[in-house]
Amino acid sequence: MRFPRVLFNHSVVFPLFFATTLAFLGCNGGDDGSSNNGKKATSNGNSKADEPEFISMGTAPIGGAFNPVGISLSETLNEHKGDNNWQVQAKGTKGSQHNIRELQNSELQLALSNSAITHFAVEGGGTWDQTYDMCAIVTIAPNVAMFITKQDSGIEKIADLKGKRVVCGPSGAGFEMFLEPILKAHGLTFGDFDKKNNNQNGAVDMLADGQADAAFLGGAVPTSSIQRACSEQAIHFIPYEEEAVERLLAEYPFFQRVTIPADKYSDLTEDFPCLNVGSMHLITSADEPDDRIYQITKTLYANRATITHPAAKFINEKNAARFTGTPFHPGAQKFYEEIGIWPKSTDDADSSDKSKSDGSKGGASDSDEGAAKK
Repeated sequence: MRFPRVLFNHSVVFPLFFATTLAFLGCNGGDDGSSNNGKKATSNGNSKADEPEFISMGTAPIGGAFNPVGISLSETLNEHKGDNNWQVQAKGTKGSQHNIRELQNSELQLALSNSAITHFAVEGGGTWDQTYDMCAIVTIAPNVAMFITKQDSGIEKIADLKGKRVVCGPSGAGFEMFLEPILKAHGLTFGDFDKKNNNQNGAVDMLADGQADAAFLGGAVPTSSIQRACSEQAIHFIPYEEEAVERLLAEYPFFQRVTIPADKYSDLTEDFPCLNVGSMHLITSADEPDDRIYQITKTLYANRATITHPAAKFINEKNAARFTGTPFHPGAQKFYEEIGIWPKSTDDADSSDKSKSDGSKGGASDSDEGAAKK
């Protein structure tokens, strides 16, 4: 504040100024700038509570399903936030593995992930070198994935990949978490072929340019990169062996049978028995406040009909709280219990009593067999 230039009697004015200054500081809570019941004031006099709470949601590179699903989820959270003063932004990332590290470092608050990758992160297994304290919020669409190749490549089955050039997802995205068990079940390892890395659209380009012989692609059905491959090339979908599938289902909680209807991809002539290699799910750090995650879960579930991506149809009473190998956050569990979709069966109920740190089960165990048809 600028005072008018007048002559002062310093013996009178200085004590008065000192007292006034003390009174001002006292009203504003001292040096920490706190007021309004302990909430910090901003330069315009508004409390921090009046400012939006910025929440970052990690997705994945463009070309797969994670990126558009994340954008759709963030739009619904922003458009239907009610009294929740948040602003959610979906961010393109390198994918699940990157997202989990960023959640652990508090660079993200929400993220989409593959449930196989999250499961191994919580367990400290697979290629992870430590455990990560991650929790599920909602189980979304099955990640329906398979190897594809050109019809004239001579590759008919997974065993034929030996000695070939195979694209296995983006570097650092964590595809190894579910691909290594799949290969092992079929008698292969990554050392049996020339492993390439690229995102899904890049993998399609490599097939077209002759830089790769096969690629592992997938996501929600239909996945745009696979649709593009079928529109530009004659594609062969490489089948899983039944005995290998049985072994995978018996050993891992995230694998599930899924049948892709023939009309989903132009190069399919009949329904294709496939695998959910780990459902897409929304996750968070176990350190996120229970109330925030409760409100996020409630907002998404209550407004699921407004989520524009087709994957939103899997946010339903049978699938949203389904256990896929990662414990649910207490805030999410509280909401699912309130609306009555937390597990009721004897086995699942026993598991749901466990704390989030020991992998409590949540949700129905219904298979996603044929889910893509609905």
